[in-house]
Amino acid sequence: MQYGLTDEQEMIAATVRSFVEREIYPHEDEVERSGTVSPELAERIKRKTIELGFYACNFPEEVGGAGLTHLEFALVERELGRGSMALTHFFGRPQNILMACKGEQRDRYLLPAVRGERMDALAMTEPGAGSDIRGMKTTARRQGGDWVVNGQKHFISGAEHADFVIVFVATGEDHTPKGPKKRITTFLVDRGTPGFTIREGYRSVSHRGYKNMILDFDDCRLSDAQVLGEVDGGFEVMNTWLYATRLTVAAFCVGRARRVFDHAVAYAAEREQFGQKIGKFQGIGFQLADMITEIDAADLLTLAAADRLDKGLPSNREIASAKLYASEMLARVTDAAIQIHGGMGLMDDLPLERFWRDARVERIWDGTSEIQRHIISRDLLRPLGA
Repeated sequence: MQYGLTDEQEMIAATVRSFVEREIYPHEDEVERSGTVSPELAERIKRKTIELGFYACNFPEEVGGAGLTHLEFALVERELGRGSMALTHFFGRPQNILMACKGEQRDRYLLPAVRGERMDALAMTEPGAGSDIRGMKTTARRQGGDWVVNGQKHFISGAEHADFVIVFVATGEDHTPKGPKKRITTFLVDRGTPGFTIREGYRSVSHRGYKNMILDFDDCRLSDAQVLGEVDGGFEVMNTWLYATRLTVAAFCVGRARRVFDHAVAYAAEREQFGQKIGKFQGIGFQLADMITEIDAADLLTLAAADRLDKGLPSNREIASAKLYASEMLARVTDAAIQIHGGMGLMDDLPLERFWRDARVERIWDGTSEIQRHIISRDLLRPLGA
């Protein structure tokens, strides 16, 4: 890649950053206190995003999106990472997996999602199946020409606002030399479908207001028209469209880390102890130097992986590296920022304790740090036959 953004890319980043500072920052404290986003505020953010021309910017122009490259979209996610996830959710980035829609599905799900008329949520995780997708127990079985779904999903982000949910379900099992191997199918399920309920999930210390929900399926009947992709082809759909979501987590972590760093460096330049600014003490100054070096390294890893995707190059290891490093970097940076602020860093008068709590989940969702290390190590060892 060329090390440096074009004027257009710089403009994209600056525009989104300005939007976050103007439309998101002023409402963060209230969302943190209440744990909710009012429907009126959600609609306002969505409307302003549409007016800005950035709603569904991760989709190609042929379906009404902005047609951004992976690198440009990483810049958008990086700047959104500065703000409350509960609020930036309404900036509107539908799941790219909807590009797998065909025929009537495009008019029913894809195009309304891109226009901001319908919101989606992705449902994969279960109480007994997180990183081990094939361990899922939610099933769909043929009955009278339809599919009947039973089971439960949890930790489903954004489902309380969703008009429909993209659900991964076990639809059979193959017997292999390594044991039973489940076949997975992806379904599009509308809110209000009989046998399908969405209820409140768990209270999390991370990302207040960005709720996780529990989905229950009790003899939920679906037609073939609601199968996304091919029957038993859920892994193909997943691998084609979803693996790059780890890149958005990496970009988010970089943006959040830069906001945290801004607080730390400003405080170090203002706070005085023992007759001088604390930033002049090596114990503080060297921490700042380490923080910005790690942030820049994570930024370059993320943009380099996005650039590889744009060029059609193998990117799985690079994306895993970016997600791993950026999420763990954010934890170190938020912790260091609190240390620099001393006791005030843990008070809710400042947003740092919130950023510290929020940072913890980034090493878990969209593939834990351990899963990323597994991906990286297998990519290194497979060519050597190990």
